[in-house]
Amino acid sequence: MYDLIIRQGNVVDGSGLPAYTADIAVKDNRIARIGRIAESATREIDAEGKIVAPGFIDPHTHFDAQLLWDGCAKPALSHGVTTIVPGNCSLSLAPLKPDHRMRLVGMFNQIEEMPYKAFREGVVWDWETFAEYITRIRKGLAINVAPLVGHSVIRLWVMNDAATERTATDEEIAEMQDVLRECLDAGAAGLSTSYVDMDETLQPVPSRYADAREVEALAEVLGEYGRMLQIVPEFYDPDLTIARLDQLAELSIKYSIPTTFSPLFVNSDNVDAVDKVMDRVDEQFARGARVWPQVQTRPIDISFSFAVPSLLFIRIPGWYRVMRFGTHEDIMNTFSDAGKREALIEEAKVYNDLWPILVLRQVKTEANQKYVGKTLGEIAKMRDTTPVEAMIDLSLEEDLDAHFLAASMGHNNDDKVVSLLKHPRVHIGASDGGAHILSFSTYGDTGYLLAHFVRDLKTMRLEDAVKKVTSDTASIWGIPERGLLQPGYIADIAIFDPETIDRGVEKFVQDVPGDGSRYVRDSHGVDTVIVGGGIAWSAKEGYQEARGAVLPGEKGSQPELVAAE
Repeated sequence: MYDLIIRQGNVVDGSGLPAYTADIAVKDNRIARIGRIAESATREIDAEGKIVAPGFIDPHTHFDAQLLWDGCAKPALSHGVTTIVPGNCSLSLAPLKPDHRMRLVGMFNQIEEMPYKAFREGVVWDWETFAEYITRIRKGLAINVAPLVGHSVIRLWVMNDAATERTATDEEIAEMQDVLRECLDAGAAGLSTSYVDMDETLQPVPSRYADAREVEALAEVLGEYGRMLQIVPEFYDPDLTIARLDQLAELSIKYSIPTTFSPLFVNSDNVDAVDKVMDRVDEQFARGARVWPQVQTRPIDISFSFAVPSLLFIRIPGWYRVMRFGTHEDIMNTFSDAGKREALIEEAKVYNDLWPILVLRQVKTEANQKYVGKTLGEIAKMRDTTPVEAMIDLSLEEDLDAHFLAASMGHNNDDKVVSLLKHPRVHIGASDGGAHILSFSTYGDTGYLLAHFVRDLKTMRLEDAVKKVTSDTASIWGIPERGLLQPGYIADIAIFDPETIDRGVEKFVQDVPGDGSRYVRDSHGVDTVIVGGGIAWSAKEGYQEARGAVLPGEKGSQPELVAAE
């Protein structure tokens, strides 16, 4: 008898080949058979009229901390995502000495907009090494995790305070190589680094102090394992991005490693910049390099309030300085002081086209409810003021708890975006799941792909879109026995209705440790999500079995490290 049979679904197997109707039988944690199956099973799912696909793989997330209190990485699992890659952008939670914990928390707070209080109240610091961290997250793990180790934390581990002061010595680089080997042996899927990020004091993160010989030495170690190198380039400048991808290409060729850079998105001010980058990507692939650009599916939306710093203001120094370093009282006083307020208004003129289209999405007072859903341009007319002054006044009236939305700021040219998504050398990713929790909700990027570009615009075949987020990603990352529906493969499966799959609207929830809030999106049209042969989530019963694995696993282990502890 089989453990599970999925009956009469339309199988989109991840290969890109046309869909077909069949049953799928699961035994233990693997697909045992595909075809017409007369035998019975302990549990059966009627999938008639639904798509049965491999579980989706999200290659750019920051669930590092959330996994410590939520092994489901909610709500990613409910969107059909069965494997996530945390540890991007040079940041991971291991290896980490006790003295460096708050420094790393500060980096997560600045770069990924993760609240300090969530770390204070949601994290029990009971690990130091990468192996110990892996042991820690395995408890209750319901989603597969292919974790990167961060270059910045390796530098901190070896160099301590000098990690943010200078380049490394030959001896320190050799020690970093040994630490990286230990992490890869423990289950790290690769290394991440960054050329743009800053810590909470607005100083460069440790990885940015590395010279080319240090990065090459670490790439050499990745070559011993065939593991991934992920970077964040100077994405705001296409020429600098091209220079970084050239650097990646040389490392990829020399050490036979896959590399990826993220993000690559369509900038409204320079739509053709992505063409320059992709032309160079094509050239480097032709040389034999693997330099995968990661492209997100959704437009760029950013929400903010002045109660917490927002990266939307990073290029307006006066505004960002008071948000980042000022107390609640400081910000209120700055907005109230006539001289300081006038200076902010003057500085804000660089974004004059932006302020009128911002939408007020949430307030607490009854008096201001009538403005919710309106643009600042509309509110300014109602109040006989300017959009910037309306934003400041509403923030004062709401004790900084007025929430605004900058919708569809970029990556919203459908023709250009879909041409990227369909490109054979584009890697769909850059979701940032688990990060920027008060700025935007990335959950449902796959639902948006399948709803918007496949069903609504009909600019992609369903089979091609599924391949992009399943077998392509598994191949790029070297994740074995996943990404395809075929006998012998691990049973990571998403069952969904192609007519209704989508992402829900953003909603504000309070489910972060320390009474924290975040924006999330519910899944639409996803019926059942299977991880390691067990039903991890279903629309009817919610979250269920916890069978997540750490991929690719410890050196010498099998990839199907089964049920979580």
